[in-house]
Parts: sequence; structure tokens; C-alpha cells
Amino acid sequence: MKQTAEYLSVAVRAAKAAGAIIRAAQGGPLQVRHKGAIDLVTQVDEACEAEIRSILEKETPGVAILAEESGGAWGADTRWLVDPLDCTTNFVHGYPSYGVSIGLEIDGVMAIGCIYDPVQDRLFTAVRDGGAFCGDQPLSVSKTKTLNASLLLTGFPYDRRDRPDYYLRFVRAFLIHAQGLRRAGAASMDFVAVACGQADGFWEIGLSPWDVAAGTLLVQEAGGVVTGFGGDPMKLEGRRMLASNGFIHEEMNAVLRDLLSSE
Repeated sequence: MKQTAEYLSVAVRAAKAAGAIIRAAQGGPLQVRHKGAIDLVTQVDEACEAEIRSILEKETPGVAILAEESGGAWGADTRWLVDPLDCTTNFVHGYPSYGVSIGLEIDGVMAIGCIYDPVQDRLFTAVRDGGAFCGDQPLSVSKTKTLNASLLLTGFPYDRRDRPDYYLRFVRAFLIHAQGLRRAGAASMDFVAVACGQADGFWEIGLSPWDVAAGTLLVQEAGGVVTGFGGDPMKLEGRRMLASNGFIHEEMNAVLRDLLSSE
């Protein structure tokens, strides 16, 4: 196995290569297809994933890959987890919140996280027990102590047209308990905001492993906490994720437990 620093270098090269493709395509013509009623994919997603796969397969041939568009290693304990263009909908509409997310899991434990923001040309990295950074600047979660004083982030899954009232229950509950609530659409950028201390908490239902792998480690290494709803251990395939600065985590989980108890 390579050393952690070598793996991180590979992830950074792959993320920046995909970011260059995205930046070159911004504002240009797009070939948009529907994977679902509101789930989009473009030639840019596919080109980014192909470039990332090429780099990872060449540099780390013994490591399996699970990627959003082409699937792959669902059952592997050691694997790369790749979201080549997180929040294609924002990208298609020109809304400036999307990113490239690459994580590495080794023996079932997240070891490396790398998120590239092509809009602002920012690179975020995290290594298990090695801290989280934007470039060479260390990241730290906020010091907000109460849910009442917190700014929260969320997103909605692709079945929201079928279950709007269910998801709005969560929105209503946190609107009542928090200072503010935002929804921008890119989970990778939401994790970044929590890790940078720009937001205090983030919850979402329906995320896939490639959505949460890198961001989870980024938040944890910045001093935050990530669990499932109600305080359950975080699982990449868990589909229900709560990230926070740690101070407000139990308050957020209490709200979630109340909601879950009435399901």
C-alpha cells in the first residue's frame, strides 16, 4: 500500500483534473440527460469521471473504485469513492455551487478526503488524524454553542416530488429551533461550509456513499462530528446523515429523534 501522503497527492491530481474540465465547460453548451425525473447528467459529469478513473487506475491499480456514474465497488472495504460533479443541477443552471469529491476508504475507515471547488478554485483536503485544510490553511468548525444561534444547511433527495410533506417536516422543525436555514444543493459544499465554520450544522436524507465520503472526513478533521440520525454511528451507505460543529449535535439529534418517533 502507498503512504497516506501519496494517496492524497493522487486524489488532488484527479480532483484538479476534473475541475479543469468543469471550468472549461462553464457557460458552454451541455448535453443534458435525465437519470430520473429531476436527476441530471451531462457529458461533463462523464468526462470528469473518466478522467478521475484514468488517474486512479493508473496510480493506484490495486484499489477499487465506486463512482456515481459508472458504479463499481459497492462491497469493497478499501476503495475510492468518487463524485465527479456534485450537484449537476446547479452546474446546468449556472448556479455557483458544485464540486468534485474524492474519498479513500481503507479497511472500512475513511482515510482521505478531497473536495475541489471549481467555482472559486479552492482545494479542500483531509487526512485521518492529520487535520483538514483549504490549501495550506487549517480548517476549524464554528464555536456556536446552541441550536437557537445556529445556521443550518440541508438538501432534498430525488424523490422529493413524491414525498414533499415528509421532508418538509424536518425543515419546519429546524426552522423553529435554529437561527437560520439554507439550501444550496451541493452536499460537498455543505460539508465544506461546516468544516470552515461558515455553517454550524447540516442534515440530509438520501445521500449516497460518494456524496458523503470526503466531506465526512473533512468535518471530522476540522473538529466536528458526523453521525446518522439520532446519534447512530455514521455509515457511508446509511442514507441519513448529520454533521455539525459538535456543540449543537445533541440538540439537533433530539429534534431528529422526535421526528423519527412519529414516523
